[in-house]
Amino acid sequence: MVQFDIQEQILEKLNALVVVLNSAGNAEYVSKSACQLLGYDNDELIGSNWWEVTRFSKPEGEKTREKILAVLRRNVDSVETFEHIFKTSYGGKKWIRWNVSYLNDDQIIGIGYDITDKKNQEKYLLERNIQLQQQHKEIKDSIFYAQRIQQNSLQSKEYINGVFNNNFVLYKPKDIVSGDFYFFYQDDEFRYAILVDCTGHGVPGAMMSMVANSIIKEVLINKKIKAVSQILYELDKELFKNINSYGSELSSDGMDLAIISISKKTNRMHFAGAFRPMIIMRKEQVIELKASRYPLGFYNDVDKLFEEHVIMLQPDDCLYLFTDGFIDQFGGSNNKKLNKRNFKELLRTSSTMTLAEQESYLEYSFNNWKQEEEQTDDVLIIGIKI
Repeated sequence: MVQFDIQEQILEKLNALVVVLNSAGNAEYVSKSACQLLGYDNDELIGSNWWEVTRFSKPEGEKTREKILAVLRRNVDSVETFEHIFKTSYGGKKWIRWNVSYLNDDQIIGIGYDITDKKNQEKYLLERNIQLQQQHKEIKDSIFYAQRIQQNSLQSKEYINGVFNNNFVLYKPKDIVSGDFYFFYQDDEFRYAILVDCTGHGVPGAMMSMVANSIIKEVLINKKIKAVSQILYELDKELFKNINSYGSELSSDGMDLAIISISKKTNRMHFAGAFRPMIIMRKEQVIELKASRYPLGFYNDVDKLFEEHVIMLQPDDCLYLFTDGFIDQFGGSNNKKLNKRNFKELLRTSSTMTLAEQESYLEYSFNNWKQEEEQTDDVLIIGIKI
């Protein structure tokens, strides 16, 4: 096999392995580099030993031999590639990629490269991917469970209809769970609607919404505070206390909120907002009631002023409370925010429709504006018709 000496020297420099098989499939030549890689002496690999000592089972060796001999039987001048796992002399594993080609009527030659590191990396990546998929599934399952908890904490359509019999609630979380939520309530004198936009969205926003839901019940139901501006002061104090119960570092979490109360006897409405305004559509007139420029829950070192607006409502007035998710949504031909002016125009266009039609129209308009863009934030709009 002198004719292979020069080639072998070159191939060894390239870290390549060389094996020549005869027509019976027995090894006539095994390069020194192949012996060194697998840890055997040359005479341990010559002949049929090539299929026996380097395989983990005899059937595996026979199956591979037949696959390789098929190259010789095809008698074509082409190279075929195979990847096989080999057993080393110390019981380890080596992956070899072989380029096998027809040499002559009685011989085929295989030139191989050690790809063990590559295969181990592929195995690691596969296992890591399976692990990440499992973790992702567990996280998703947890978030969907949190969604069920949050949905159960929201008031039902039947309950809301009992407070305001002509209403809609357009509620579109950005990430399964939401930092936006709503709360309706009535006592002997007033009907209340509250819209809340907590810091963040997704799980952090949803956790804040559960805290906010609890303190709203405490202030409105247990403490029985009635004036909407006073409700904001009390919510601000309670929220700050709840989110700064532990540690010395003050939290920057908080919420924006809009609240209305409507007298059952007179239809007089009181409104107060913390960064969240409201809009009244009265025939073709657009009335915007501004919110105070203070959030709830932080900036506790600032003397906040929550202004209260009072307005006598008229039959067919449409009232809208809304978070900023709809207005701040990117989309359209120039991928810009929808903005408040266009939002008001949508309300003007839909104000003559039934509230069910308004809800459908606003949701359609939102999706049509967004198109394929990602939803920017949680979306919540409350509509009430007098």
